[in-house]
Amino acid sequence: MRKLVVLAIAATSLLAAACNTIEGAGKDVGAAGQAIEETAQDAK
Repeated sequence: MRKLVVLAIAATSLLAAACNTIEGAGKDVGAAGQAIEETAQDAK
């Protein structure tokens, strides 16, 4: 039973870390898209 609890806590920790990583990547992609959009507007 104790091993199951430890495994559940470890899995939850990994999922939380993955969510933060994906959120950061999403922000980076959004910032890159914004920069491209601004460059395209300047080129008009």
